[in-house]
Amino acid sequence: MNLATIDYVIIIGFFIVSLFIGLWVSKQSGKNTSEYFLSGRNMPWWLLGVSMVATTFAADTPGLVTELVRNNGVSGNWVWWAFLLTGMLTVFFYAKLWRKSGITTDLEFYEIRYSGKMAGFLRGFRAIYLGVIFNIITMAGVCLAGAKIANILLGISQGEMLLYSSIIVVVYSSLGGLKGVLITDFIQFIIAMIGSIWATIYIVDLPEINGLSNLLTHENVSDKLALLPDFSNTEALITLLIIPFAVQWWSTWYPGAEPGGGGYIAQRMLAAKDEKNATWATLFFNFAHYALRPWPWIIVGLASLIIFPNLESMNQAFPSLTKEMQGHDVAYAAMMTYLPAGLLGIVLTSLIAAFMSTISTQLNWGSSYVVNDFYSRFINPSANEKQKVLVGRISTGLLMLAAALFSFYLQSAKDVFDLLLQIGAGTGLLFIMRWFWSRINPYSEIAAMVISFIIAIFFFINGKLETPIVEIAGYWKLIIGVLLTTIGWVIVTFMTQPTDEKTLDKFNNLIFDDEPKFKNVGYKIVGFIAGTIGVYSFLFATGNFIYGNITYALILSLATLITIFILRRIWKFIE
Repeated sequence: MNLATIDYVIIIGFFIVSLFIGLWVSKQSGKNTSEYFLSGRNMPWWLLGVSMVATTFAADTPGLVTELVRNNGVSGNWVWWAFLLTGMLTVFFYAKLWRKSGITTDLEFYEIRYSGKMAGFLRGFRAIYLGVIFNIITMAGVCLAGAKIANILLGISQGEMLLYSSIIVVVYSSLGGLKGVLITDFIQFIIAMIGSIWATIYIVDLPEINGLSNLLTHENVSDKLALLPDFSNTEALITLLIIPFAVQWWSTWYPGAEPGGGGYIAQRMLAAKDEKNATWATLFFNFAHYALRPWPWIIVGLASLIIFPNLESMNQAFPSLTKEMQGHDVAYAAMMTYLPAGLLGIVLTSLIAAFMSTISTQLNWGSSYVVNDFYSRFINPSANEKQKVLVGRISTGLLMLAAALFSFYLQSAKDVFDLLLQIGAGTGLLFIMRWFWSRINPYSEIAAMVISFIIAIFFFINGKLETPIVEIAGYWKLIIGVLLTTIGWVIVTFMTQPTDEKTLDKFNNLIFDDEPKFKNVGYKIVGFIAGTIGVYSFLFATGNFIYGNITYALILSLATLITIFILRRIWKFIE
C-alpha cells in the first residue's frame, strides 16, 4: 500500500525524536555503567512502570493476541493472562528484595547468594545463556513480527526492514543507555495507546464491520466472545485454563513474567529511587499490561474474522507474503491497511515504536549481562568504566545482528511464545524458592537450565521435522518439561553441598535486615490475592462494558474498587 505524505512526516518525526533523545542523554549515560545500565538508580516509579509496559508491547504482541483470538476466541488469551499471578508475586514478595540488593544486574545475585567458584561460573554461564542465547530468540520473534508488518504496510522485504530498523535502534539505544530507553519508552507508550485505541474505533466503524453491535453478533465472531474457555471442550480447558493456572505461572520463566522477578523487569526495579518506587512500578506494570491494554487488540482480532475469515483470504489479499511469513498473526497488520492517511501514520509509528521499545530494552539488558557479568567479571576485571561502556555498545550491535539473522528461521509469534515457555519450563519454582530455601545452590540452577534447554530444543527440532520422532500435544510438552526439569534440579540440590553459612548469613542480613524472612507474609498474601482479583475484575469489567453486559460490568467494577480499598488498608505492611 502507498503511504501519504503526512504518514511519512509522522514516522520520520518519530525517528528524529528518538535519535535526538539518544544523543541528548549520551554524555550522561556514557559516564559509567551505573548510568548506562541503571540511570543512576534514581528513576521514579511511573517512568519505570510505563517502560515495563512499553517493553512488553512488542511488535509481535498485537499479532500474538490476534492469532489467539482467531484460533481460540477471546478466552485464548488465558495462556498469557495467567502470568498475572507471576507478576503479582513479584510485586508483593520480590520487588522490595531486588531493590534492597543494590546490585547492577540480577545476575550479580548469584555471587551474593551462593559461594565458591561455582557461583562465579553460574553468573558467567547465565550471562551468556540469558543475555545472548535467550535474548536473541526473544528479539528474533520481535524482528519477525516487525518484518511481517513492514511487508504488509510498507511493501518491503524482511531483509530491508531489519537493515533499516537495526541501524536506528542500535544507534539510539547504544548512545543513550537505559535513560534513553526509558524516555523513549514513555513517548512510545503514549503513541501506542493512542494509535491502538483510535485504530480500533475506526475499524469497528468500517462499512464491512458496521458497528460494534454488528461485530459482536456476526456469525464469524459470536462464538469467539467467551471470556472463559468452553468447559465441555476438554482440550481447550486444559490448554487455556488448567495448565496456565495449575502449572505454567509458577513453573515457567518467561521474559516479563519471571517467577520471583528477573530480566528487564528486575533491571527497572534496580534502577528505582528506592524500594517503594520499585514496588509501585511493578504494580503499575501488571495493571497496565493485563487490564489496560489488551482490548483494542482483541476487538481488532475479532473484526479481522469478518474481513479475513481464513488464512486463504489473507494470503490472497497479500500475495507478497512468503510461505514462512504467512499465519494468523499477520491479521492485525492486515487490518491496519484499512486506515486512512494520518491515522495510518500514527498506528504504523506506534508499531514501529513498539518494535523499537522492546528491542532497545532487550539490547540494553542483554549487553548489561555481557559487560557486567561476563566481560568485566571474567575477561577483563580491571576494565575502566569507559571500556565497559564501549563493550556494551559493541555487544548491542552484535546482539541485534544475531537476532535479525535468526528471525529468518521462525514463522509466527505463537511459535516464539511456545519456544520461550518450553525453554523456561521447570525453572520457575527454583527462582521463587532460592530467596528463602537455603539448600538451593549453584548446581541446582545449572541443572535446571541445562535440562529445560535440552528438552526445549528436542521438542522444537522434533516439531520442525516432516516426520516427527514423537507426536505429542503442546500442553504435554510443557508438563513433561516442568516435571523432568523440576525433578532434576531438586535431585541435584540434595546431592550437592549447600552454600556455606557465612555467605548465607551475609545474604540474609543484606536482603532481610536481620528481620524474619516471612515478616508480614499474611498481609503480602492478602495483597497478592487482592491485586490479582482487582486486575482481572477491571479487565473483565471492560470486556463486559464492550459486550453490553452492564450488570456484570458494574459488579466487576465494584469488585475492583473493593480490592483497591483492601490494598490501601494493608499497604503500609507491604512496602
